[in-house]
Amino acid sequence: MRTDNAARAGLNDTRLARALLALRGKKLLIHLGLILFGLVMLYPLLWMISSSLKPEGLIFREQGLIPTSVTGQNFVDGWNALSSPFSHYLVNSLIITGGAVLGNLTACSLAAYAFARMEFPLKRFWFALMLGSIMLPLQVVIVPQYILFKQLDWINTFYPLIVPKFLATDAFFVFLMVQFIRTLPRDLDEAARIDGAGHWRIFSRIIIPLSLPALATTAIFTFIWTWNDFLSQLIFLTDPDKHTVPVALRTFLDSTGQSAWGPMFAMSVLSLGPIFGFFLAGQKYLVRGVAVTGLK
Repeated sequence: MRTDNAARAGLNDTRLARALLALRGKKLLIHLGLILFGLVMLYPLLWMISSSLKPEGLIFREQGLIPTSVTGQNFVDGWNALSSPFSHYLVNSLIITGGAVLGNLTACSLAAYAFARMEFPLKRFWFALMLGSIMLPLQVVIVPQYILFKQLDWINTFYPLIVPKFLATDAFFVFLMVQFIRTLPRDLDEAARIDGAGHWRIFSRIIIPLSLPALATTAIFTFIWTWNDFLSQLIFLTDPDKHTVPVALRTFLDSTGQSAWGPMFAMSVLSLGPIFGFFLAGQKYLVRGVAVTGLK
């Protein structure tokens, strides 16, 4: 009897060991597949970095990622290739992007608090109208915007790219922050009202500190989208001294076929630095904000 029980226990242990081994093998295959998929997705970036270190004559001649000849001349040539040093265009982009981030954080948070916590006439109508504006592509509104900014004498200034952000024109971020604020318990608001706090005090002392994940998500996406924006900056900024990084990179391409590929790739690598830095700085809050708001 004892022998049968021992045999059964040994058989169960063997089955359990096999199941654990199969589970580990499955997880290993999944991780290997994800790593391979990540390498495929990163290949264009790695190729651009590799090309920025190659002599221009070898960029399209060698297909491998490891260059046979390494040079830093592309960075020197690219930095001084245009009418101004490339740092001038980096500063222009930082000014516009910083203003856009500040504008969205301020205006979108105020609008989101109004929709989430306040009552006013036609609230649902205005909220639906705000959501409907998300479906309008930039190509539809760019002409009316240009006419308006032309009448205001704002063309060839940074105002068309910064001022609208302070008017909560990015409905996506308003909706994101509304969804986040709705997850916060109203008991906190009621307790603050008992202590005599008004809407502004509740917003600044309770809602804003608890909404850091949503604010970080808004800041990161605004930074990336504004930094990479090409069409709006090309239309509203006609003076080469006002050009930003995306427009400046476009000037490396020549329709006659004399494109400076090496310097362009080198400056493209440098232009990715602020995006990666800003993303890594707020990655923790970004993941939390996306998870809480249910954004997919």
